[in-house]
Amino acid sequence: MLARRSAPGHSKRDMASEPNWPHIAGGNPISALVAGTRLTVIERGPDRLQLILDLIDGAQHSLRVLFYMFKNDHSGTAVRDALIAALGRGVKVKLLLDGFGSGATPVEFFQPIEDGGGQFCRFHPKYGGRYLLRNHQKLVIADESRALIGGANIEDSYLLGEGAPHWRDLWLALDGDAVPASAKYFDALYRWTTRKGAKLRSLKRLVRDHSQFRGALQWKFSGPLSLRNPWPACIVREICDGRHVDLIAAYFSPPRSMLRRLGWLGRRGGARIITAAKSDNDATIAAARDTYSRLLRHNVAMYEYQPTKLHTKLAIVGDIVYIGSANFDFRSLYINCEVMLRIDDAGFAARMRDYFERELADSLEITPALHKSRATPLRRIKWRVSHWLVTTMDYTMARRLNFGSEL
Repeated sequence: MLARRSAPGHSKRDMASEPNWPHIAGGNPISALVAGTRLTVIERGPDRLQLILDLIDGAQHSLRVLFYMFKNDHSGTAVRDALIAALGRGVKVKLLLDGFGSGATPVEFFQPIEDGGGQFCRFHPKYGGRYLLRNHQKLVIADESRALIGGANIEDSYLLGEGAPHWRDLWLALDGDAVPASAKYFDALYRWTTRKGAKLRSLKRLVRDHSQFRGALQWKFSGPLSLRNPWPACIVREICDGRHVDLIAAYFSPPRSMLRRLGWLGRRGGARIITAAKSDNDATIAAARDTYSRLLRHNVAMYEYQPTKLHTKLAIVGDIVYIGSANFDFRSLYINCEVMLRIDDAGFAARMRDYFERELADSLEITPALHKSRATPLRRIKWRVSHWLVTTMDYTMARRLNFGSEL
């Protein structure tokens, strides 16, 4: 049985003064106070599970929960049961899941939430123009005052341990003034999802209207089939104006225009990118390797994370940090619904750069010589096909390609 302890309610003064979230066992996590909001980075799977249980247990009025993947395993059952218990305390609960990512979880698993008075719906793909659209966001909001975002899903391999076969990932906990804006976005998205005949153009407008463009903390959202999505537009501008970028991208297959901009930055100052050496989808690794030749020619330093499967989404450009749900690939940049938080704070950027250095120490540098030795004609063909698949189609289709040792 998991230990369960309720966290008390907090005033804004409490939020600003607390150095860390309660019950996080993994040492002293990276934490900073930025623009009236306490930010805490959660690196370990067990801490992430404890965090979300604490968040739900401490909610007094409302819970808004949004995930791409929510499995009916040990972790999923613990989170679901915590939501049911919150309903029993009189807390209003809304649960929004992606219909594709969570499609394998039986609807009966979530029925007790509706039976207890909560609201539950799935973000359903449909055949036609919106079939490839996925809601890849991860967002939990308690009482419009505390929240979490990041890359990890509600599933045992993200939340129960470290090392193989678990995922390496990040969540970011928020406590304070930045949180209410995310609740407004969630409510608008939930209304769109449950509205019969909702149009894609209204979803695009929703994404733009709720993204922010001023302040040290800015919510950045991306949505379907728009080259003007706030998240990629902002990171492109900062890469073009910056001198150095450190990027951890579990899935890395950006369009040529983005590769060109990263190459410019590599020539001007410096660009370091960590991608995955292990995954549940070999095609995503092959797609990333298809980009290496171009980037290495322009002095971009490429690395592959070795200890376990990589799922982290992190970008550091100067004093600006991005953390959230978006991979650095065409799907996350221009098709999926994604959420990223832009953090403009030199101290926090320095702490996250220290985190990047730790991840770099566990990564293999892909030198031009190493990449050339790997790039047999057969592998180059597989890399190119994989890049096309994960850029234009869907990861689930690409996952069926089992390249194994031929990757």
